Order: sequence, then structure tokens, then C-alpha cells
Amino acid sequence: MAFLIDPQELKPGLILFRRADVQHRNWYCRIKVPGSDRYKTVSLRTADVTAAKEAAFDAHADLRFRVKHDVPVFDRTFAQIARMYADHQRARSEAGEITHHRWEVVESIIRAQINRYVGAKQIAHVSHDDFLGYPLWRRQSGLGRGGRPVSDATIRYEMSIFRSVIAFAVGKRFVPESHVYKGKLPLAKVRREEFTPEEYRKLHTFARGWIKRARTKKFEWHRQLAYNFILIMCNTGMRPAEAKNLRWRDVAIRTDADGRRMVVLHVRGKDKSRQLVAAGNVADYLERVRSLTTNETAPEGAVFVNGKGDPAATLYADQIEALFREAGLLLSASGSTRSTYCFRHTYATFRLTEGVDVYFLSKQMGTSVKMIEDHYGHINPVKNAARILQGLPGWEAA
Repeated sequence: MAFLIDPQELKPGLILFRRADVQHRNWYCRIKVPGSDRYKTVSLRTADVTAAKEAAFDAHADLRFRVKHDVPVFDRTFAQIARMYADHQRARSEAGEITHHRWEVVESIIRAQINRYVGAKQIAHVSHDDFLGYPLWRRQSGLGRGGRPVSDATIRYEMSIFRSVIAFAVGKRFVPESHVYKGKLPLAKVRREEFTPEEYRKLHTFARGWIKRARTKKFEWHRQLAYNFILIMCNTGMRPAEAKNLRWRDVAIRTDADGRRMVVLHVRGKDKSRQLVAAGNVADYLERVRSLTTNETAPEGAVFVNGKGDPAATLYADQIEALFREAGLLLSASGSTRSTYCFRHTYATFRLTEGVDVYFLSKQMGTSVKMIEDHYGHINPVKNAARILQGLPGWEAA
């Protein structure tokens, strides 16, 4: 360090020195942290060299005690550690390990929520009680999307980032590992809010009359697009992000060995691409969309567009919310508000109910077998009875 003057090595890993960048003549010491390549600088608050040496040895002994007994060595606020964590995530995004969007979300949640809660606290003083008290504070201090009460799913996600910051601090040896809360998060996982078959039939029937009741041709056009978007999503299992990125060049109509018509879609999310297949009825829904957007169906054109012909950034969210509300389907059985993601959950539920193998379904949906088992394990196995009971008395192979 260029500002270090009059250095004296009192013992290996302990240096006494003054600073050239300050007005006073007080001494400092620089101590190597045992078991790491990090150093801690301590102001000794005296210009007397003898007193400074004694204080330096005391500081060295205190640091070794802290390390031995797993007591934090450095004093940092939660906000300072969170900034380091966010910077680390940004570096990961620039290296391609995570998406840039992921880093932006992490940084935003830390800045807008978690720092307001514990940002000013010393990281060593952020306790398990602070962590477990976050849901109550979050509900009392802000709202979720659209001004609605913040959802359990949002709080769970924010708490996962909260815990990751603490774990990052452990990795940097700012706090001991015991600071990380290892138990289950205090909120139950939110059940995927699919439509039941009865609700889906109700939605399908109601939507046709809803289109006819549109007050203007423009409203009717938007409602028709929204309705066919719903049918496509419920019959493909696409993610909303994949639907936004879908182009007409990504759509292919093919037939299988038995001459049955099917649709092959090449879909892209934030950072991955895959192919999925759909039944022939999806080709009919896509053709309806094409006929509604005849000026925007060049190969590179977006499948789902708005009234200006631009890609539909909201995927008809306003129309879909209005349809759900008028049909009495906006809220699920658990009371949560449905979004466009419920179409993907509906697809998964219906496919599993019909006995589709979970491995093939995971490939179709671009996810893992574990995710499907975790989130759709409630599916009734009656449709799979032949497979489940195979080999038992009365269920022998023919």
C-alpha cells in the first residue's frame, strides 16, 4: 500500500505502520486472517509506539480468538454485503452463467425490499428471527403487482435471495455458517393454479359469447386474439416468455407415420430453445391467429401481435384478466389471482391426468422430472390405473 510508512513487522502476519494520507501520527496494524489470504486493518488510536505495539498484539489475539470460535472478524452492514453479492451476480451474468434479467431482478429486490428491512444492520447482527420475520414486514410495508397484496410466492422468492446474501457473507467469512437459516421457508409452496376440466369448459363456453358481446370491431379483434392465444397456450404448455418470442418461421405443420396432423414449434425462452409438439387442433388455432393478422405473418413476424402489429408485450393480459373476471374464474380455489402462467399449469395437469409419462412430459415442457413431481404430485392417478396396477391380481398383462 503506497500510503504505508514506518512499517514494522512485529511477527509473521502482524505489521505495525503509520499512514501517509492522514494528518495525525497515530499507528495502525495490519493482521493476516488465519486460514485465508485476507487482512484486517485496525486503528490503534495512539502515537506512542510502545502503546501501539501492545494494542497491536491485543488486536491480533482478539482476531485469532474470533476465528477459532467462529465469531465474525469484519464489520459490514447487510447493505454492503448485498452490494457485493449483487456485483457478483452481475459478473456472472456478463460471463453467461446467468441471464442479465436474473441479475436485474436480484439487484432490484435487494434495493427495493430487503435493504429497507435490514440494510442498515451489521451483517453479524442479522438473526434467524430477522429472516423469519420478513413475511410479516413485507406484507405490512408494500404491495405486489397491480397494487394487490403481495403474494406468498413473491415473498418466498425474495426470501431465497435474502438467504443467498447471508450464504455469500458466510463464503466471504464475514459471518459464521450458523447465520444461514437452514430450515424450510415459513411459507408453503404455492400450488400451481391450473383450471379444472369443469372450469376450462366454462371458460371455453363463456369466451365465445364474450367475443360476440364486444362493443366495437376493434374490441372483438382483441378478444378473438386473446381467446385463440388461450387455446394455443393450454394445448402446448408454452411458457409466456416463449410465446412472446414465437415467430411464424418457428411453426411447422407435419404428419406422423399414421397420417395424423401435428404442429411442431421451435420455442425460445430467455436463454434456451427447444422443440415441442401439439395436436392438429393447434394448427387450426394458429390459422385463426394468422387470418386475424394477415399483414404481420412474414416468416420473421411475431405470431402474437398487438393492434399496431408489434409483438404483444403483455400477451393480451388486460383482455384475459377481463375475461377471467367476467367468467368468475379470476381467482383460483385457493384465492390467488390467476395469470397467463395458469395455462401452462393446466396443460401439465391435463396431460398427467390422461396418463402421459412424466419423463416425456418434462421433455415436452422443457423442465425436469423432479419439478413436475414436486408441483403436480397431487394429480389423481385414476387415469393411470392400468400402469400402476400392472402385474397385480386381476391386472395381469393380456
